[in-house]
Amino acid sequence: MTTKTLTNTAHQSPGTTALAFSRDGAYIYTGGADSLGRIWRADRGTDQEPAAALEAGESVTCVATGTSSWFTGSEDSDVRQYAKGSESLEGNVTSAVGVAIRSISVDPKGSRLAVTSDETTVKIVELQDTAKVTLLKGHTKAVRRVTWHPSGSLLTTCGADGKVIVWDVSEEEPKQITTIDGIIPAISDPESPEWKHDCSAIWHTSGQHFYVATRTHELVTISRNDWAKSSTFTDEACSGAITALALSVNGVYIATASKSGIFIWSTHNRRLMYRFQGSLSAPLSQLAWSPSTNLLAWTDTDGGLTRWQGCIPSDGIDPVKLSAPLAKPLPQAAKRKGTPDLFDFDLDVAEQQEMDADPDADVDMDEDEGKKSRPADMPDDDWILDDLGGGMYDEDEKEKDGRWGGRGVREMVSVTKAQPAFQPGSTPLENKKRYLAYNMIGVVEVTDQDTHHIVNVEFHDRSTRKGYHFTDHHKYDLAALGERGAVFACPPEAEHPAHVIYKPYGTWASQSEWTYELPQGTTVLGVAAGGVPPTKSLRSANDADLQGNGNVVVATSDGELIFLTGGGVERHIISLQGDFVCMVAGAEWVFIVQREGSTTMDGSQNLTGRLVTFDGYCLLQKDTLPVPKNHTLKWIGITEEGAPTLYDSAGVLHILPRFRIPFQATWTRLLNTNTLERREGKHESYWPVGVSGDTFMCLILKGHQEHPGFPRPLIQELSIKLPFKRTDAPLEEHFARESMMLDIMRDALDDDELTTDTIATRELALDKELIQLIQGACKGDRLARALDLARLLHHAASLDMAAKVAGFYHLLGLQEKIARLRADRDDAPRLEAARRRRRGRRR
Repeated sequence: MTTKTLTNTAHQSPGTTALAFSRDGAYIYTGGADSLGRIWRADRGTDQEPAAALEAGESVTCVATGTSSWFTGSEDSDVRQYAKGSESLEGNVTSAVGVAIRSISVDPKGSRLAVTSDETTVKIVELQDTAKVTLLKGHTKAVRRVTWHPSGSLLTTCGADGKVIVWDVSEEEPKQITTIDGIIPAISDPESPEWKHDCSAIWHTSGQHFYVATRTHELVTISRNDWAKSSTFTDEACSGAITALALSVNGVYIATASKSGIFIWSTHNRRLMYRFQGSLSAPLSQLAWSPSTNLLAWTDTDGGLTRWQGCIPSDGIDPVKLSAPLAKPLPQAAKRKGTPDLFDFDLDVAEQQEMDADPDADVDMDEDEGKKSRPADMPDDDWILDDLGGGMYDEDEKEKDGRWGGRGVREMVSVTKAQPAFQPGSTPLENKKRYLAYNMIGVVEVTDQDTHHIVNVEFHDRSTRKGYHFTDHHKYDLAALGERGAVFACPPEAEHPAHVIYKPYGTWASQSEWTYELPQGTTVLGVAAGGVPPTKSLRSANDADLQGNGNVVVATSDGELIFLTGGGVERHIISLQGDFVCMVAGAEWVFIVQREGSTTMDGSQNLTGRLVTFDGYCLLQKDTLPVPKNHTLKWIGITEEGAPTLYDSAGVLHILPRFRIPFQATWTRLLNTNTLERREGKHESYWPVGVSGDTFMCLILKGHQEHPGFPRPLIQELSIKLPFKRTDAPLEEHFARESMMLDIMRDALDDDELTTDTIATRELALDKELIQLIQGACKGDRLARALDLARLLHHAASLDMAAKVAGFYHLLGLQEKIARLRADRDDAPRLEAARRRRRGRRR
């Protein structure tokens, strides 16, 4: 089938534009901010003159269709009924009390109309007798959307309070079945852009689950079995808030729209199948599938109506008819598959042979011959159901849908979607601009000029490094900023292989820039640039120091980790022991995150972090990353002190403080952004840039924003606070945090150093805080606590002061114990013992 797109200006005023097909697919009804309802012939071109319903006094916010009528809801508080395919008004169905109508929906039998508005109650109106009205009360704010279950026995409402309520309306007295909170966003402002997004609960034709766009910009499945999220539709091509969604009439496809485009997904395996290749001039308001032909239509906030004819290719499953392979019950779908079974495989082969005999057979949607009787609200037994949390098995990409036409054996994998590789500090392309790198050193910005890119490199400290820009004809998609230079990588294209280019900041040597070309077919997955911070300015040739140009690390699709010097010398290649995820380099090492094996059934990404030194390419640390289940890794970086850090989608910042002790370091929670005082009453998130001392450097994202945009926002400083549970002891938290920083500084001492003035000063300041805590413990007669605190004192003189405090409160036993601690403590032996331990660890 030929793909064709037809676009009309349906309504002149910008704003939410509603859309619905007649039940036979012959007409398309639209409503817009110009107060008009329009009637379009679905089979005619763009030159048609649509009839218009003129009765609404304000914006038409929603339209719906019945068996022989169509309906509009307006901000003038009225719901109107018109004859099918005509602008002839049949009458007003119902109205709200001085507030806007937000959503209307006719039940599958065409006998009842559900109406929501800015009131907190939902109305169900009998169309044969509009005086019969049932009220549903349960929401605390306006109700934004309403949808029917395929049987007509259940009703689903989505409110501005962030709640999805499922109602049983099969009896004369309706009742709430469940309330699902925290899935959709809570939005109270009708003028906000998020209010216009479609938050409908779209029931699958099987009736066993529904789909909804979440507040975290995901499309999820909610199972009817337990009313919990069972699976998620994800693909790296799709980003941003979902503004509209619609299910095909046979339930095979679900279409979604966001700022990144229009996407068509398979409901069977939740894979992205097709994507609209054209550009979108405005955000979409509503999507709708034709119930009779291969056609997807949508309206946008500019008042436009677009029809995408032939949206499903001829070799794909028809979106209207139920094809034979999908109509047949699958033997494996009824039970969770364990070890491979020879007889199960024989069933697959027999079924495949039957399919091969008539691959184009279609089954009528209404056909019900030979089936056992069932209750009205139960699904067709022949539907493929997947309510077990993401599917019991999945196909390899090369063998996708192999059971329905290929010859590959289906592969069992875990249900958790594995997060793809990413470059820390990068963002997707939006409005032809993106960030390739964003860290404590600077920013790499890219502007897409269609035929080429303009790359702009800027630094936060312009006295040390000089910014620059260049024209990029290779369209680099990966970049990293290091202390000594910037590295870029481009993907392979046609006969041109992928390559890496390194641009050192210093200009003292001619031809310092170099390129590293990869074999044909190899893709770069990640890059990192490390190096010692400069002691002098790198802006001019005369100020360059002798520390070299740093180090470059390249991760490839061949499972290799390639180490090169800043001068382009290839030094070492390490084999990756799993799927590469991301990496970042410091002065002495590179921190690599990879997945060893697969994700787990319970939602874990199963990520492992490795710390590999540039001096000898040895493994210094290896540990599983503390990313919670059902969450993903968002960012990794290094502190100014050189410690690895990570930030996850749960909003928690971690650090590896004792990373210099081989294979003994543990991940420590540094900050939980969910408990920040500044978040109270706000809907914001944090995009990490770096960590400096006790400060978390980040960009603050408002609302549902996932990435920083342009113009470039200012870096914000958030004070780091360890997530201790006792909020009445701030000195304890400060002591623990400062002690952790001191451990990092002590571990970095040379073998011949005992201490530094900076370390001694910070130790003395901590001892003063400990004396205050000891005084409070003595005053409260908490002697064990006072003794524990005394053991933490660093200097002998501080122990003398603690003993005096105990004596002041006449705690002679405590004073004696502290005196014994003092007798065993001498500053010089303490420092020498610490130095011996450091030397032993480095051997």
